[in-house]
Amino acid sequence: MKSVVTVGVVGCGYWGPNLIRNFRTIPGCRLAAICDHREERLKHLCSLYHDITAFTDYKKLLEMPQLTAVAIATPVRDHFPLAKAALLAGKHTFIEKPMAASSAECEELIEIADHQGLVLMVGHTFLYSAPVRKIIELIGTGDIGRIQYVNSRRLNLGLFQKDINVAWDLAPHDISIILHILGEFPLSVNCSGNAHVTPGIEDVTNMSLSFSQQRFATIQSSWLEPRKVREMTIVGTKRMIVYDDLQTHEKIRVYDVRVERPPHYDTFAEFHYSYHYGDSYIPYLKQEEPLKTECEHFLDCIEKGIEPASGGQAGLEMVRILEAASASLKAAGAPIKFSPNAASDEPSGRVPSLIAMANSSAAA
Repeated sequence: MKSVVTVGVVGCGYWGPNLIRNFRTIPGCRLAAICDHREERLKHLCSLYHDITAFTDYKKLLEMPQLTAVAIATPVRDHFPLAKAALLAGKHTFIEKPMAASSAECEELIEIADHQGLVLMVGHTFLYSAPVRKIIELIGTGDIGRIQYVNSRRLNLGLFQKDINVAWDLAPHDISIILHILGEFPLSVNCSGNAHVTPGIEDVTNMSLSFSQQRFATIQSSWLEPRKVREMTIVGTKRMIVYDDLQTHEKIRVYDVRVERPPHYDTFAEFHYSYHYGDSYIPYLKQEEPLKTECEHFLDCIEKGIEPASGGQAGLEMVRILEAASASLKAAGAPIKFSPNAASDEPSGRVPSLIAMANSSAAA
């Protein structure tokens, strides 16, 4: 008989209520408690969900003997102390992105979770979305060919943060997708940007990630755009993918286009590029809420004692890249190179796990 996982959610502001709603709807999960320092938020949520216990004191929530796991959706500055306390209290821990404010904090959380034998998972939500899982599946079959570069734009007006810049706020979504698409940690990062509204907190950034085999990815992030844009282009040697997350039904379009260089030629007059223009198609995507899939995966990892697809190591890699981007910003966009040990031991191991998730979901 499957045991019931009892969850508490910490942080009831912008994103926390979404976690509360999803954990309540998953079979085998009981949302037992919520915590926030604002009593008005707790009163509002308790009026919607009458069977949960509300706390303003986080320590009291952790003292609940029946509590199995904690989900943290607070400002980044609070991630480390809250997650550390949860792990030391013996609770499986889910942390919204980014995992912590520094790589040193991430490393300590990973060490505690390993020592305690607990699941530590980071909320890289887009990895659990149907479009991204389909993209990874297409890449895994070789349909796209060798990936040459990725270009991503995540733009909107606000929400302005007070403790992190736009790169730390928006770019993690794109970075997590890019790392899984390319299956490796970057060699270097460079980032440029400006702070137009709040001094010292960049609201527009352009980031570039350099990878092996002359592959690279660019990420444009902005809180100062009149239109909301969520678009990623993936260019392969055989085909290209455009992923527009704002589209309701046609989020992915695969283009059978490419450029071929002649293998040899005798004179310049004989040299010419070959442009291939084929059909485009829209893959079928099952409509599902990525956050629910992510929450289900967290519970499944607890039940089976397995490593999440976006576990602590993935969270650490993310923060290392964001730290390098911050250092590049301070150095006027100069590239920041990573040492060989900056990457995880098995970076490519994440891709098969996500393909397996997609296949198991389709089979269900």
